[in-house]
Amino acid sequence: MGKLILIVDDSAAVRQQVGMALGQAGFETVEAGDGREGASAVAKNPNIAMVISDVNMPNMNGLEMVSEIKKNPSNRALPILMLTTEGQPALIKQAKEAGAVGWIVKPFNASQLVATVKKLTA
Repeated sequence: MGKLILIVDDSAAVRQQVGMALGQAGFETVEAGDGREGASAVAKNPNIAMVISDVNMPNMNGLEMVSEIKKNPSNRALPILMLTTEGQPALIKQAKEAGAVGWIVKPFNASQLVATVKKLTA
């Protein structure tokens, strides 16, 4: 069984695209529709090996979710990759300061995403 990746995005289509790309590469995936669901999924499931998250979402955005997840010391090493249409350097800096390890701008290249996930979960 592959490593478990949490996909957090308010777009079901994006979750499906990411899930298909990762599934074909042998990863297991779980999904959340916003940052609050994402933070809750991480809290409930210690087997999550990595989080891929959008930035702009209702209820709790991706940056707030990263901060929330990283508050727990046991999640310090959990890689969180931002996958978003946003590309502003200030937002990227904010995400890195919150604890995100990388940033991919949508539309994403599936093989690049899979390669990044493999590297971050190795």
